[in-house]
Amino acid sequence: MTDSKYFTTTKKGEIFELKAELNSDKKEKKKEAVKKVIASMTVGKDVSALFPDVVNCMQTDNLELKKLVYLYLMNYAKSQPDMAIMAVNTFVKDCEDPNPLIRALAVRTMGCIRVDKITEYLCEPLRKCLKDEDPYVRKTAAVCVAKLHDINAQLVEDQGFLDTLKDLISDSNPMVVANAVAALSEIAESHPSSDLLDLNPQSINKLLTALNECTEWGQIFILDCLANYTPKDDREAQSICERVTPRLSHANSAVVLSAVKVLMKFMEMLSKDLDYYGTLLKKLAPPLVTLLSAEPELQYVALRNINLIVQKRPEILKHEMKVFFVKYNDPIYVKLEKLDIMIRLASQANIAQVLAELKEYATEVDVDFVRKAVRAIGRCAIKVEQSAERCVSTLLDLIQTKVNYVVQEAIVVIKDIFRKYPNKYESVIATLCENLDSLDEPEARAAMIWIVGEYAERIDNADELLESFLEGFHDESTQVQLQLLTAIVKLFLKKPTETQELVQQVLSLATQDSDNPDLRDRGYIYWRLLSTDPVAAKEVVLAEKPLISEETDLIEPTLLDELICYIGTLASVYHKPPSAFVEGGRGVVHKSLPPRTASSESTESPETAPAGAPPGEQPDVIPTQGDLLGDLLNLDLGPPVSGPPLATSSVQMGAVDLLGGGLDSLIGGTNFAAPPTAAAPASLGAPIGSGLSDLFDLTSGVGSLSGSYVAPKAVWLPAMKAKGLEISGTFTRQVGAISMDLQLTNKALQVMTDFAIQFNRNSFGLAPAAPLQVHAPLSPNQTVEISLPLNTVGSVMKMEPLNNLQAVSSRLQSSNVFTIAKRNVEAQDMLYQSLRLTNGIWVLAELRIQPGNPNLTLSLKCRAPEVSQHVYQAYETILKN
Repeated sequence: MTDSKYFTTTKKGEIFELKAELNSDKKEKKKEAVKKVIASMTVGKDVSALFPDVVNCMQTDNLELKKLVYLYLMNYAKSQPDMAIMAVNTFVKDCEDPNPLIRALAVRTMGCIRVDKITEYLCEPLRKCLKDEDPYVRKTAAVCVAKLHDINAQLVEDQGFLDTLKDLISDSNPMVVANAVAALSEIAESHPSSDLLDLNPQSINKLLTALNECTEWGQIFILDCLANYTPKDDREAQSICERVTPRLSHANSAVVLSAVKVLMKFMEMLSKDLDYYGTLLKKLAPPLVTLLSAEPELQYVALRNINLIVQKRPEILKHEMKVFFVKYNDPIYVKLEKLDIMIRLASQANIAQVLAELKEYATEVDVDFVRKAVRAIGRCAIKVEQSAERCVSTLLDLIQTKVNYVVQEAIVVIKDIFRKYPNKYESVIATLCENLDSLDEPEARAAMIWIVGEYAERIDNADELLESFLEGFHDESTQVQLQLLTAIVKLFLKKPTETQELVQQVLSLATQDSDNPDLRDRGYIYWRLLSTDPVAAKEVVLAEKPLISEETDLIEPTLLDELICYIGTLASVYHKPPSAFVEGGRGVVHKSLPPRTASSESTESPETAPAGAPPGEQPDVIPTQGDLLGDLLNLDLGPPVSGPPLATSSVQMGAVDLLGGGLDSLIGGTNFAAPPTAAAPASLGAPIGSGLSDLFDLTSGVGSLSGSYVAPKAVWLPAMKAKGLEISGTFTRQVGAISMDLQLTNKALQVMTDFAIQFNRNSFGLAPAAPLQVHAPLSPNQTVEISLPLNTVGSVMKMEPLNNLQAVSSRLQSSNVFTIAKRNVEAQDMLYQSLRLTNGIWVLAELRIQPGNPNLTLSLKCRAPEVSQHVYQAYETILKN
């Protein structure tokens, strides 16, 4: 009969019946009652009321009943700590029982009862069990120390249990050694600074001796501990590798991966010239291949680990390409991972085989897999230069199939091939243009637009093609909009006479009609470049692009080294260090591979180096978007390096306006001036810094002009109003002193002399600190620059600032238009307002007020656009009356 009968009772008053049965004199009835209690506890019923009655059942010789009582005790001790103390005497007694199974059961349960009140009572029984004559009791007690340390670390240290654990590493029984290592490793993880596992050649020898005799999980604990050891030289590393290598043939995949981790780590210290190094490489391949014959979930874990190993040492599996060929019944996650490894192993020797496989995959039914296969063909072309032509013809064959998603992926990878091999395969552009209408995915559309813009001079109807994309500009994704903007500007710079209207249209759409700040900023940059300095525009937009890297998704080397130290753990599956996904108070230790010894430093053999790269040269890693911020924060902030002053552009701003009306004509304003070109005088010899210090000019002298922001000089008094004298100026602060920098230009026909200056009363109390010094008469068309020191001891004119904002806001509020926020942007006051019509329609408004300008700008947002015109008229009526 099975135990299912215990889960079927749903009687009322059951607790009272159980209580009576638990106190029965008959042993069999008592055992049945405890089983019923455990069954109720398992399904979530609260049977904590029976705690005293169940604890009374502990006084028995029956091992099965004792196990059940201990199970109940572990579950309810935390909620009933006061009553759990009742069980302490029984624990102490059971720890001295002649039966080692009962002693071990008692010590295991003690470790699982996480109640502070009773831990101190358990120290003495635990100490006895750690020195028990039976190895089963000792190995259980070793794990109990780690559990007790988690509850009360200070108590464990005070009682000397850690020293006892260290002694157990020298135990004669291998299972005791394994559990002692596991417990010490667990404790060491929560206290990274403490050197609990004091590994030395003697202790390592003991661990390696125990390795052959303990269970598979014991072997994993020992291998993980070995992986944390750094041998003193390459001879010791080789000795350890020789003794660990037999574990590669173990049936348990976890043991195999742990052994691979140890070998991968210690191989760093071995010289590549050694015969043993080559032997070890050959021995590592078969166990990794064997892992791929397991069930799909294990295959996936193995493949994720192999992906790391192949990035670190591709030579291990360079002859095993066939095992990574995809089977028809592989799950998609296994297929995609195999595909990734195939690309990493692709070389000139096996590229024909790989391409034949990839072409087959591109005709599969699984869309995600087909996409990845097509992309893989492109990656092969970029990685193995000799195969590029064959890859391009394979991609063209796939485009001819006219399968939509295949065509789109092919166009995306052909764009990368153009970047890698410029002026080589552009003959295929005509075929690509034929498929323009079928592109509906943003990435493919953006790639095609890039191709058209980059090779506009080779495509007769490039302007028509780009114009067709422009029709639905606002419906496109940001990626496509940005690419279209750049492509049309490129086209304009190559064919200015034919595409002036097109570039004006796209700049207007990007800047005036777009809410996307990235698109708007890029639009304004291009606009300013085109309207002020066409030479600079060509240099920026049509600059020669760097060739793209062979591998764009390699893991960054230091992270890869850290992940190699975590082979066989979750970190190796996620390809992230534990600190990225493990939460909690445990100290995070960043592991790294041991430094290479002098004898082991030798260049890669030519066959292991990536195709197309010189021997020993590692492929560049293109950082992912997440890494770029890290790179920016790691900029070299060293001292500046002196360099020559920057040369100013030879073309004057505003000298040539490619767009006819320039920015003014497109924006519709009349007072939009290009920024002045006045750069810092060459005599300053501005130092060219490095990193952020240069960006923010942090290295400049405290008192120098460039140490703080100086507004550009503005024309304060035009020559027409001052009888031929034009005055431009700005205010500066140097070492805390305020001065007024003036530029006087004589535009009259006669000489000017006897200059003086007088300040009106002003809000800041500014007045000249010294007379105005113009040392020589000012001849016609002559310009002189003067710096006039100022102080703030002049008479102050107090006045209320003009506030047009309050008047507008109060007037609108009286008509039930309420201001919900105010701010000032670029010297313009912004009012954000809301109003609700009687039919429940909400309207949000932004009112822009520029000081000194009688005109206001109103922007409205509403779910019913048809009411906007009426709201506009209402605003006009309120504000004009």
